[in-house]
Amino acid sequence: MTLGLAVLLLAPAGAAPARITALACHEESREAMGCTGTVRACGQGAAELPAIVGAALDEIDRVDRLMSHYRRDSPLSRLNREAAKGPVAVEPELLDFLAECLRWSRESNGAFDVTVGPLMKAWGFFRDEGHVPGGDELARARALVCYRHVELDPVAGTIRFDRPGVELDLGGIGKGYAVDRAVSLLRRRGIASALVNLGGSSVYGLGAPPGRKAWEIGIQDPTDPAKTALTVPLRDRALSVSGGHARFFEKDGVTYAHVMDPRTGHPVQGLLGVAVLTATATDGDALDNVFFVQGLEAARAALARLPPTEAFFFVPSRGRKWTLVRLGGRTAH
Repeated sequence: MTLGLAVLLLAPAGAAPARITALACHEESREAMGCTGTVRACGQGAAELPAIVGAALDEIDRVDRLMSHYRRDSPLSRLNREAAKGPVAVEPELLDFLAECLRWSRESNGAFDVTVGPLMKAWGFFRDEGHVPGGDELARARALVCYRHVELDPVAGTIRFDRPGVELDLGGIGKGYAVDRAVSLLRRRGIASALVNLGGSSVYGLGAPPGRKAWEIGIQDPTDPAKTALTVPLRDRALSVSGGHARFFEKDGVTYAHVMDPRTGHPVQGLLGVAVLTATATDGDALDNVFFVQGLEAARAALARLPPTEAFFFVPSRGRKWTLVRLGGRTAH
């Protein structure tokens, strides 16, 4: 769907001579990376905005074609098929991004791990056919999950796996990277005011909308998709959200959400959701997973080293659906 909206910005009171600058905003949505991607851009060149917004959405599609493990013809899928046989040449963009992912894996001691693919399949989250794996099945999957199985050679530009069955899954960070690439394109095209939103889980506010100080973005209630839990301002920063409400299944009275602890081989229990505000959507996507897996106290220590990053934890609470705990930023409690 395409929407066009003209917004008038008035000069501040007392300014002379009074001059009105007309800004146009253009918005488009497209299915991308398993969700709805929306780009809204504002600027003075109204005639140019549709092409610029379309190019930003094309950039998201390009990243998906490069990094999706659902697409058999993607470079990532080829890597998953061939890297256990020997080193595979990887194009520079994907190699650099995987190096960044491995850095996050190391620094989080495996709480974030791009080799989580076999576990996601064992628990049925790969094709949304959730089931609880048996002991042997789970043990086989866990043996394949560890970022140390991935050997990256930056000089040769290759990657290999040290055993068959290892698979990379960039689902926990790929959307953030796609959002950042789209924002970079918008900046190159001269756009200073835009919102890029991939399914509500990875969002970036570039500048501010006309007449406002920031983009006001609602975070979904983790227990009621029809409600907004809180609203946060985005101005040149990203919002990344991780929560069990997106993909889950129930078995014998237990709810299993898709956020996986690669270290234990089990979905994380005890948290409803984590939202992170940070400088880039890529970092935010990694951090919301790390914080979800590591929990409140580890996040509190990490955020002390990461100003001005903020995190919001939705914690189950007896007598009410959840309690909100905010860490980092200007205040922490």
